[in-house]
Amino acid sequence: QVQLVESGGGLVQSGGSLRLSCAASGRTFSTYAMGWFRQAPGKERRFVAAISGSGVSTNYADSVKGRFTISRDNANDTVYLQMNSLKPEDTAVYYCAAKHYPFTRTLPDEYDYWGQGTQVTVSS
Repeated sequence: QVQLVESGGGLVQSGGSLRLSCAASGRTFSTYAMGWFRQAPGKERRFVAAISGSGVSTNYADSVKGRFTISRDNANDTVYLQMNSLKPEDTAVYYCAAKHYPFTRTLPDEYDYWGQGTQVTVSS
């Protein structure tokens, strides 16, 4: 069982930056691939970024490539999402997810555990 707790969301102006954190419970964090997803009102949950258990491999949605960076600290059981050059269309609830699998995955149904979400609002 893995519990995930996101933090770092908030209100930011267009062009600004935020850093999301996701703290995981458990002693085998490095055996989990981690992902970030987001869900805007009235829309389906969509893939943002993923990172392998070792941290060597990453994967990004085209809409965030070059602006967002996913990273992880396996010593502290935490995954991060650095978001730069934010746009109003990035506004959503951001969710952290974990899958007991070494490699990155991009579909929500492939993940086993989810956090409660953190709101990110980008004003124009």
